[in-house]
Amino acid sequence: MRFPRFTSLYGRIFAIFWFTMLLVLIAVLTLPHLDPRKVRELPDDHLQRITKLKTSLEKRFAHQDNLSRILMRIEENGRSQKNKRPRFFITDEDGQLLTTLKHPDFKLRVLQNFITSIEDPSVPKQKLYGNYMMAGPLPIELAGQNLKLYVGLKWNQPPPLLLRLFDKPFQLLLAVMAVSTPLLLWLAWALSQPARKLERAAKRVANGEFEVDPELEKGTTEFRQAGASFNQMVEAVNQMLSGQQRLLSDISHELRSPLTRLRMATALASRKQGDSQELTRIDTEAQRLEQMIGELLALSRMQADSHLVRETHPISSLWEAILQDAEFEANQIDKVFVASEIPAVNLTGHPKLLMSAVENIIRNAISYAEKKIEVRISTEDKKIIVQCDDDGIGVPDEELESIFRPFYRVSTARDRHSGGTGLGLAITESAVRQHNGTITAQRSALGGLQVTICLPMS
Repeated sequence: MRFPRFTSLYGRIFAIFWFTMLLVLIAVLTLPHLDPRKVRELPDDHLQRITKLKTSLEKRFAHQDNLSRILMRIEENGRSQKNKRPRFFITDEDGQLLTTLKHPDFKLRVLQNFITSIEDPSVPKQKLYGNYMMAGPLPIELAGQNLKLYVGLKWNQPPPLLLRLFDKPFQLLLAVMAVSTPLLLWLAWALSQPARKLERAAKRVANGEFEVDPELEKGTTEFRQAGASFNQMVEAVNQMLSGQQRLLSDISHELRSPLTRLRMATALASRKQGDSQELTRIDTEAQRLEQMIGELLALSRMQADSHLVRETHPISSLWEAILQDAEFEANQIDKVFVASEIPAVNLTGHPKLLMSAVENIIRNAISYAEKKIEVRISTEDKKIIVQCDDDGIGVPDEELESIFRPFYRVSTARDRHSGGTGLGLAITESAVRQHNGTITAQRSALGGLQVTICLPMS
């Protein structure tokens, strides 16, 4: 027999609900058979015991013909034992109690209730009253009369566990909790696992890792559908980013061909007509345009697969060589370059973009510094902080937020004679943003510009 697999969330909840209802139904149906306070047939061992007691009474009073005296001795013997031994009760064929007592005690009232609750006197029954068990009737012959025997005895056995639970609601509540808690914990675990997988996948996407995760398409039907939709979204974003970067690369590449022909034509014109101010200006602008297209090509190549290539490296392997090269270049132009120790931490991301981001701000500082450049790399609150200061002319406060825009040129002399294209800091800002980081600029304590990169630590 094959049981259905509840792969749906609602199916699992439905299964747990009906399992709990089945347990309650079994308890309700089983209770009447376990409850000794209900009239039920005598067990075999109990019946044999009472039958032996009946036979013992018949033998004991076999030679006596005075029924009143027999009843008196039976009742006196029962009262003198103080519930240590069974107590016997005698009735006639019609169920009328035969007794010599003027004031019936509690046990006699119990007997009367037991007699009225028996539907078929031919079959011995038993019923529990508190801690007192009443059983009978059995046919007995005393003083030549056919009578009925009932036996009462103190019941020392504990009631069944299920009966105790139903008698005490608090214990019943604890039992239901003990049964249902493992099921609920299993259900919570089954629901939390795919939800946590989806959460981790969403965090990876937020960090720029657009990777399809097959594990998301496992679990209940609802989470499988959500995981499949999530993977489709990741694939669509991958295709969109790759297509966008490829288009930018293709456009930049196609622009270089007519630009090359333009410079060749300018060179031919200069050879035939000689140098002129106009041809020199055309050649200068063509060079700047070629440099701009080259930087755009470099940017597009770095970004084309940046959302796919993610590696974890120590930051020393990423930036140590850059700092050494920067110190050498600064010394060649009589500038002082000071760099702090690199912390021993790891960083996850696109290696080329991370190296390009730091290299751009350092080279920018070397270009505009008067005499000194300082680079500090530190960690704080699980973040890697790179600060680069120079003692150059700086940037006006109102333009600090704009210098990271593509093709933005600062109005001061800092950018007027640099010949730059305005893409260096834009490339840096793009690389930092793709790694879930931030980049800011402010006036440096050295008098120039301070650029701060903040990246989340791996």
